[in-house]
Amino acid sequence: MTTLTREEIVRGLAENREAPNGAARNAHAEALAGAAETNGDRALFREALDNLINAYLYSSESSKMLVPFARLLQEYDKDPGAFSEWDAHSLFWQFKWVASAISDSPGIPLESAAGWLAEMERRYRIAGYSERPVREAELWLAHVTGEDERAERAFRSWLAAERDDMSDCQACELNGQGQYAVVQGDDAEALELWKPVLTGELVCAEEPHRVLATSLLPLLRLGRADEARSNHLRGYRMARGNESLLPSVGRHIEFCALTGNESRGLEILAEHAAHVAPLANLDDRLSFHGGILVLLRRLEELGHGRSPAVPYEGTPRTVSELYEVLHAGCLDIARQFDARNRTTRVSDRFLARVGREPLVGTLPLGVRSAELPRTGTARAAATAGATASSSAAASASAAAPVVAPTGFTALVERARGARDTGHPGTDALWAEVAVRLDAQPDPDPLVRADLADQQALAAARRGDEEAPQLLAAVRDGYRALGRAERAALAELRLASVAAQSGAAPAQIRDLLRIALRSAEALDAAEPLRVRRIALAELSAIRVESYLRSVEAAGPDDHHQDHHHGGDQENAHGELAAELTAFISAYEDGAADLVAEAEEMLGRVALAQGDPERTVPLLATSAARAVAAGRPWQAVDPLVLRAGVLMSLDRLEEAEQAARAGLEHASELTDAEDQGVVRLTLADILLRRGGSAQEAAALALAAAHWFDQAGLTADGGAQARLLLARAYAREERAAEAAEVLQSALPDLLEHGDQQAVFVREFLGDLLRRLNEPRPAAEQYLLAAEVTKGWEDPRPQASLAQSAADTLSDAGLAAEAVAAYERALELHRLTGEAPVAEVRVLRSLAWLGLREEVTTTAVEQARGRMAEAAEVLEAALAADPGAPELRSELAQTWHQLAQVLDRHVSTNEDAAEDEAPAEADPAGAPADRLSRAAADALRLEEIDLWDRAARAYAALGPDHLRDRFQCLNNAAWTEHERGDAKAGAARVSTLIDEARALPEGELPDWLLPSAERLLAQLNDGA
Repeated sequence: MTTLTREEIVRGLAENREAPNGAARNAHAEALAGAAETNGDRALFREALDNLINAYLYSSESSKMLVPFARLLQEYDKDPGAFSEWDAHSLFWQFKWVASAISDSPGIPLESAAGWLAEMERRYRIAGYSERPVREAELWLAHVTGEDERAERAFRSWLAAERDDMSDCQACELNGQGQYAVVQGDDAEALELWKPVLTGELVCAEEPHRVLATSLLPLLRLGRADEARSNHLRGYRMARGNESLLPSVGRHIEFCALTGNESRGLEILAEHAAHVAPLANLDDRLSFHGGILVLLRRLEELGHGRSPAVPYEGTPRTVSELYEVLHAGCLDIARQFDARNRTTRVSDRFLARVGREPLVGTLPLGVRSAELPRTGTARAAATAGATASSSAAASASAAAPVVAPTGFTALVERARGARDTGHPGTDALWAEVAVRLDAQPDPDPLVRADLADQQALAAARRGDEEAPQLLAAVRDGYRALGRAERAALAELRLASVAAQSGAAPAQIRDLLRIALRSAEALDAAEPLRVRRIALAELSAIRVESYLRSVEAAGPDDHHQDHHHGGDQENAHGELAAELTAFISAYEDGAADLVAEAEEMLGRVALAQGDPERTVPLLATSAARAVAAGRPWQAVDPLVLRAGVLMSLDRLEEAEQAARAGLEHASELTDAEDQGVVRLTLADILLRRGGSAQEAAALALAAAHWFDQAGLTADGGAQARLLLARAYAREERAAEAAEVLQSALPDLLEHGDQQAVFVREFLGDLLRRLNEPRPAAEQYLLAAEVTKGWEDPRPQASLAQSAADTLSDAGLAAEAVAAYERALELHRLTGEAPVAEVRVLRSLAWLGLREEVTTTAVEQARGRMAEAAEVLEAALAADPGAPELRSELAQTWHQLAQVLDRHVSTNEDAAEDEAPAEADPAGAPADRLSRAAADALRLEEIDLWDRAARAYAALGPDHLRDRFQCLNNAAWTEHERGDAKAGAARVSTLIDEARALPEGELPDWLLPSAERLLAQLNDGA
């Protein structure tokens, strides 16, 4: 092995501190510690040990920190004076980590653990630190050993002890206090303690990451499922891929398993498959694998035991196989703890955790997950149909189940009534009839005929080949039983099936005529005669319209879109006339059929480009359906009406229509219909600027319904996009990004316009989350889509956004390239001077990021001059444009700052230089002379004065900008040795401010100006 030099070790330690947490960093830290010990430099060895302890801490090998800590403690005991104040503080701070590691390591005997705790207490007392961290460590050791009274005393002492420099941050302390409340059975107290962490008031490197995960089950147990969903989406995003947070990842997996989101749990498991191997930290392993076991047990119960899970130690495993190996390993660890602790507490809690039952049936999370394969187990069916248990999920499952009567006769009557009114629960009732029929001692032939009718209708809906034969048999059966009115309906369904299957127009027309004759032939005393005739006529109108379109298209073209405009208009006009005549003929009877005809007529009007005529027709259709006792039939026209009103920008009316549609949808059983009505209302609310919280609940429910309908990639994707928008409106960027990223592959399949919008939206979210690199990637991908567009402005804007985020990420070269592209595109449009100027200014500053040299400053000055020229040219065409004048003032302001940076850097460099003999060649070529520096200061002052005058002309909205310019100019005067000149500027502003009318003077202005004046006078 090659011996490392001191410089190589120092450089390696610097690199290791910035490396990602994990086994690779740990291995490198171990090698550096060994090299430092061999080197013999004790200070370097201590630094390497400290680095190794920190590397272990933030990984799954945290228990390994005991050895390097013991070595570092020996170094301290040998020579405490060799430790700086910071080094000593760090050593004592690490004692807390070691105390936790000891408690979490079953291989350390209880006596040794108690000894380490006593040693920590002794050293803290000698060093003058509070006992607060000691009592916290004692609490958890007493808890795992079953000494509950001692644990309670330690908890009280922990809270009573004074906080000092050795105390954990408040966020971490509240985490521990809340966890203690949970083990005491007080979820509400835990959540109250965690509140400042969960709301972001208190944060640290690993909080709220851990508390978000720990809060999930307490929230569910208290029925606060909406908050649990939010904490899962936020928390998993923070914990994902972080080795030191694997216990938190396990809690997120467990949460998914207990909320009907087993598929999401499997996805999280797959993302962390590499960590499923045995972990060095046994407590972390027990926690992480314990959460996985909850999921695996649920999957087994749902019939997925033989499905593939993730590999373990290089071997592929099924769900059942992985469960067995992890369960055995965890139980062994738990028993090791029990043996060390002389109690069964750890194994008892492990077994209780793994055996937990779901806390809710299904809690929609909003994120897209692949659906689990269907299984035949009753448990799976129960889970698939379970209702949700939060406010949003309650909206998702608002369709009321049909309750079947207990008596068979009552059940049949209920099924017939539902069939005759077209109730959405008809199929479920007849399915129950089918189940119970064979148990009847003497089944009624009419019941069998009705059941056959329902089964034939279901086959027709599915498009089964045998549907015509089944319907013909139903017709004959009804005739044999003397039920001519039912036979006539079967005749009509035969015609509909023929049209559906693409039969010849002549055959379809013949069947329609037969159906109409059958209806007309019914006895005049038959109550359903008029209805059967009306239904036959309406069906003929609908089918005839379709046949005309097919015949007009010709034998080789069955697409109506290819018709000439005149042909289409004629077809629409003919259909509208037929529907209008039908409505007039049956207006006083068959209200539901008239409602259906009015809905059709409204759609025709919409196809004719007359939305204003569509609106009242759809309203009347819905009203008739409700009056006829069929509110579910009103949903479609109401939802369509809401969409039409939205297109007409009549959003208040649109919201009313959509809300009515949602109200009447309570009995709908079709999942797609349930999704559409909620998606429509959510869209309207967002457009109106209404409640984002309600819009989010509706979009979440819509996504759930579309998933149930098998439309995840279509309606489900659009619902998730709306959900992300609603979350973003509520400032819930992390949840919005998580939802949007999950649906991104689906959304990108819906056309270039949406792809660009979605990627830009995601980029904006990631930027708000301080993730500049992935944000820039989204902007660049969106820009790539727009390359072929005729309008270059979208690409220019996206390139500029990408450049801004690349700059934020510190990728200067990439940012420059993106800015140059944006500049080229902005100039191509010739319509975006402000955007062009901002790009130029950004390029100016990027050139100074690495080094402030004379050359770099001159290049920056050139960019600023270009920006000023662009603005002056734009102002020549529009002299009064306030935005252009403001940008020009800002350009002068920033140019002055560039020059100030040059002068300041020059002075700092001169101060840092070590004394040296005079260089006969004079100062370095890039060094400013005093005269040159003073000339630049004078130029700065002039630029700030010009900017201040421009801001003054723009009025009170720019007072802060003006004050900043005066402040900068005054201090620059001061640096030139002329504090009085700077003071005079400020005095003039104060006099001007005092003369402003009451109510126009900002509260901050006079105090700020007077304070600045006093500082300048003190320095005079």
